[in-house]
Amino acid sequence: MSDSKQDKGVSVVSETVCQEVMGRSDAFTAVENVFSAMAKDTAYNFPVIREAIGHADALYGFKSGFDRDGMVLGLKSGGYWPGNIEKGLTNHQSTVILFDPDTGKLKSLVGGNYLTAVRTAASSAVSIAHLARKDAKVLGMVGAGHQSTFQLRAAVEQRDFEKVVCWNFHPEHIPNLEAVAKELGLPFESVTREELCAQADVIITITSAFEALIEKDWVKPGTHIACMGTDTKGKQEVDAKLLTVAKVFTDELAQSITIGETQHAVAQGLIKESDITPIGEVINGTKPGRTSAEEITVFDGTGVGLQDLAVASVAADLAEAKGLATYFNL
Repeated sequence: MSDSKQDKGVSVVSETVCQEVMGRSDAFTAVENVFSAMAKDTAYNFPVIREAIGHADALYGFKSGFDRDGMVLGLKSGGYWPGNIEKGLTNHQSTVILFDPDTGKLKSLVGGNYLTAVRTAASSAVSIAHLARKDAKVLGMVGAGHQSTFQLRAAVEQRDFEKVVCWNFHPEHIPNLEAVAKELGLPFESVTREELCAQADVIITITSAFEALIEKDWVKPGTHIACMGTDTKGKQEVDAKLLTVAKVFTDELAQSITIGETQHAVAQGLIKESDITPIGEVINGTKPGRTSAEEITVFDGTGVGLQDLAVASVAADLAEAKGLATYFNL
């Protein structure tokens, strides 16, 4: 960090500025790089704290970590307030706090709401880039909430998709996703879950389900599935038996087997931790990804703090370089 940059004090990057400076390409690169660093053990997440606060039905917590490759240290603080939507606010609220790894001094405060959506979409996009068949043509979306639009935009940049098929528990939300597909010039069809599996070459699940939405026998050979909604103990999006016939990858093993999609298959003894490969190993070329056109691949995207820190650091750098950050001194 230069002296001139230090003299400005602590940078503040608002939600609006994050949306202005942080694009999907930058997010993809940041997430891919941090997955690579995690696999090399040069970046690591600290234990997650997540608690019900006993007020407003809110869940609140911290995710933190240190990336030695990117020299990023900090934490994401925030959670889920289910009543916010009625107040015109996003249910998920978060802020990223970055520190100077050399001194421990506060460096930046960065809005985390938009970045959380962007980094989650980047995570599934990284999995598609490294694991989906090159000739994948149909994208299946299980879930049509707010996050699904970010997922769709990021996914279509990884393969030459010709069609989008969708299922959502609340059908009235599907037109929001359909509008994005049409904007992207892609035909869109609302289908049953079984029909979605029959058509899709790539499936993204982005729901808050606590039961399997996709059955093992529905999934055709060669499919890549990115499970992006399971991030809490008890949540589940796909049949645990599906993982016995798939090649399974994740962002972080510790979270995958405790709060991620693999928690159920591991608990039932259907697969072992050693059957799960960190996607960073594939990115680094130390472990194989897809090895045949017939393989079913599953990515368990649990969401780790290092993803938030990576995109927040890039957003802060871009905002500062473009003169869009504000500053204060403690």
